[in-house]
Amino acid sequence: MCDTCGCNITDGNRHLVTGNGKFSRVDSGTSAVSVLKGLLSENDHQAAHNREHFDRRGILAINLMSSPGSGKTALLEATIDALSKRYGIAVIEGDLETENDAERIRAKGVRAVQIATGTACHLDAHMVHDAVHQLDLDGINIVFIENVGNLVCPASFDLGQHRNVALLSVTEGDDKPAKYPVMFRAADAMVLSKIDLLPVMDDFDPARAERCLRDLASRAPVLPVAARKQMDIDAWLSWLEQEVVTHRERLASGQTIRPAIQPDGMRLHGAG
Repeated sequence: MCDTCGCNITDGNRHLVTGNGKFSRVDSGTSAVSVLKGLLSENDHQAAHNREHFDRRGILAINLMSSPGSGKTALLEATIDALSKRYGIAVIEGDLETENDAERIRAKGVRAVQIATGTACHLDAHMVHDAVHQLDLDGINIVFIENVGNLVCPASFDLGQHRNVALLSVTEGDDKPAKYPVMFRAADAMVLSKIDLLPVMDDFDPARAERCLRDLASRAPVLPVAARKQMDIDAWLSWLEQEVVTHRERLASGQTIRPAIQPDGMRLHGAG
């Protein structure tokens, strides 16, 4: 977390450090560390509440992470086209500004809430909590959380999701998992997007991209997709549908799951 990109304080947690907020006054000499630890703790507490809210309703929550322009919204549009007759889908969109992505999702007949983060380079659990309470979750089976386009910070914050999905487009370079290990190490699946462009992106090697992922000791499946052309999305859809089934079985046995949350300099949380 850093002051430069604005991710120390977000609109979701600002109430904790202003006015009479819990961390507005801290011990002299330890303010930065105390506030950071406190904000992370409060985020995790809120995330657990969000996940419990999803679990009570039998909803699978998936956090989509990637750099800007990798095709997250296009993937959601293709997924809605393929599965909306069988599953209730809702979307929480995160961007610094505009409602552009939420409008694209609503045009598909799906409920969507847009979060404008301002200067914050990621979503946090408080923002997601507020968005969830703006959504009608009746009949919803899957909630997608489209995080802010950023290959670093989103991987360090538990939002209350069950699974993390990282997108890597063929326009970005096949070494991105090696360059940005925090993001890809946290992924439960890596979607290789825009594969229809491979014939003209001859410097992108899908095999090398997967090797970089495996070098992080990740067993996450690599799922190729050409979302805008509705091509090669079967592997992604199969993975998603299996996750829905597995989640229902997990809930039926009284369990839940939390995705990997990667180091932000102060912690490392594992799945469980």
